[in-house]
Amino acid sequence: MFDTAQTFPASLIYYCEITMMKTNEHRDRGFLDEIAHRVMIERGLAPDFPRAALAELEKITGPAIETGATALADARNLLWCSLDNDDSRDLDQLTAAESSDNGEARILVAIADVDAIVKKQSAIDLHARQNTTSVYTASEVFPMLPEKLSTDFTSLNFSADRLAVVIDMTIDPKGAIQRSSLYRAKVRNRARLSYNSVAAWLDGSSPIPQEISSVAGMEESLRLQDSMAQKMKKLRHEQGALVLETIEAKPVFMGDTLVNLEPDTRNRAKEIIEEFMIATNGITVRFLASKHFPAIRRVVRTPKRWDRIMAIAAERGTTLPLKPDPKALESFLAASKKTDPLHFPDLSLSIIKLLGRGEYVVQAPGSPSEGHFGLAVGDYAHSTAPNRRYPDLITQRLLKAAIEGLPLSYSIEELEILARHCTESEDAAQKVERQLIKSAAAILLEKRIGDLFDAIVTGASDKGTWVRISEPPLEGRLEQGFEGLDVGQTLQVQLISADVERGFINFKRIQ
Repeated sequence: MFDTAQTFPASLIYYCEITMMKTNEHRDRGFLDEIAHRVMIERGLAPDFPRAALAELEKITGPAIETGATALADARNLLWCSLDNDDSRDLDQLTAAESSDNGEARILVAIADVDAIVKKQSAIDLHARQNTTSVYTASEVFPMLPEKLSTDFTSLNFSADRLAVVIDMTIDPKGAIQRSSLYRAKVRNRARLSYNSVAAWLDGSSPIPQEISSVAGMEESLRLQDSMAQKMKKLRHEQGALVLETIEAKPVFMGDTLVNLEPDTRNRAKEIIEEFMIATNGITVRFLASKHFPAIRRVVRTPKRWDRIMAIAAERGTTLPLKPDPKALESFLAASKKTDPLHFPDLSLSIIKLLGRGEYVVQAPGSPSEGHFGLAVGDYAHSTAPNRRYPDLITQRLLKAAIEGLPLSYSIEELEILARHCTESEDAAQKVERQLIKSAAAILLEKRIGDLFDAIVTGASDKGTWVRISEPPLEGRLEQGFEGLDVGQTLQVQLISADVERGFINFKRIQ
């Protein structure tokens, strides 16, 4: 038997043991947390709440009690439910539905009244204003608001009475919004539901969740919500909203040990919330405009790289117009999904990269504004997640002032500064999240150096060329063989390095 203790000095054996321990620590959640803290600070974000915010938090002892200029509606008797990820604890919205004899449906969305507790210029508000968003890293969530608020006092938790801003809309049998109103109300969550279990039930692959069957009328409400959401989706796509489907990586831990990255896919239950939130975000902008209030809109401008989108379509036998046309692009995408569903996520990712990022811009009363090219809508804001996004909290304050007839609490100049800052901070947060996913991926790929992967080009500029592989689903930099490549092209690559601490995944092209 080979005796290492007699062959190597004790110091070398110790060094090897320490090296192995560090390698194992790479798989520990705490190691990723350390990276996340460092990267957030490097990006200008604050991973921890300041003392002033924590001191302010200690004085908050419960949910908000109404004090306002207008009377609250009591909507606690409606069949409200929350529908979110299995592990979500900050519940921003509830939904409910009622049918009518003429085929129309009343759809209601309740948004948590975060402003009732988090006041402008408070210490908690100033921290939220710095980060402008919750940051979802591979190992830990860095919430925009303290969890005592976002998961309790300002969360629309099951069986709890909470204050909310309600968007009340009537949808016709074709999925179009006919009427809408906004008001403040008391609400109560009757069913805490998760996307996966509800989707499996709607698809017929699993029995009805107990949370639904135990509440009289909830099954009918959910089926009506699903039916109307599908009609709204169909109408949006007929009007030019893009069919896009990407696959995101979701870390899987066993205890504190990272064991896998699995795809986080769309499903029918997620589409309920998506459709209702898109409708809500349009209604809030139009409501503010009707009250002559400014708004922070969410826009995706006309794509600058339409020429490359045309080229990708041409490679697949489709001719797009010379000028950007969302309806023509939507027709191409819908046909592509039907003919090649397996590779559609790759095509979607290419188009998303070429469309460009979303940004926040201010619309002053009476002034024109750009719309959202990807959604094919002219009116769009972020308003449905005030526990998680600061633009939504700003919009909520504007909405409440408009509902109650109170003076505007933000100047146009202040809103313009905030819009730019929110765009920049959102970009920083997304870079943190992407880097941590790559750090997690590097942990899993350290032993696969030299392996070959099928890939698609997702970015090509003077800064570098980027590719995405599908298993695990992640992006990396193409260090060799990138000459002449552009977004949307497919190729085979070889993994040449994986750096956990820096989140670097590097490939070379295999000719």
